[in-house]
Amino acid sequence: MEQIKHHLNDSLLMGYASGNLPEGFSLVVATHISLCDECRARLESFDAVGGVLMDNDDEVAMHEDSLASTFNLIANTPEAPKTSVPTKGAVLPTPLQSYVGGDLDKVRWSNLGGGVKQCLLKTSNKATVRLLNIPAGAAMPDHGHRGTELTLVLKGAFRDEDGRFGRGDIELANEDLHHTPVAEAGEDCICLAATDAPLRFRSLIPRMAQPFLGI
Repeated sequence: MEQIKHHLNDSLLMGYASGNLPEGFSLVVATHISLCDECRARLESFDAVGGVLMDNDDEVAMHEDSLASTFNLIANTPEAPKTSVPTKGAVLPTPLQSYVGGDLDKVRWSNLGGGVKQCLLKTSNKATVRLLNIPAGAAMPDHGHRGTELTLVLKGAFRDEDGRFGRGDIELANEDLHHTPVAEAGEDCICLAATDAPLRFRSLIPRMAQPFLGI
């Protein structure tokens, strides 16, 4: 696998370690960590710090029905989606396969136009997460952001104003970034993207289609 050059920042890793990220962002972070030794090591250091802080914190009295409440939560937690065992050479890492039900052959794509396809994944309503399939050489519409967007490359590569992003690379975009991602020639680009606010398109057609496509 090619070397990962674009990594998660400390804020995202600490948010993930503390469980404070929206589910959609947590999914992207978990998927990146499964591919990136560097970010996985940094996450382990944050987990260790969190453990020390908990050990040094003052004791707090528990409610008398805490144990019963915990067992009740366990009993009423929905069963996790069944997935096939990841095979060698799978495009979708294990954290993502649990949402899809397998690898790429299990993805239910819908057309966005221009050959671009998406698959919306079911997560909490605090962020929207989707798989994107961009044909080789094709460009996504020029757009900005009203919030935060995390994009992780799973197959192929794309280029934009921030550089080149290949498998395992993650791009963090916010209100300051306006870009036009273009998939590299030779191979379709498949990405996992999470957003916490609608994108900001300049062109009329994408703006008109935006409410129907959920972007």
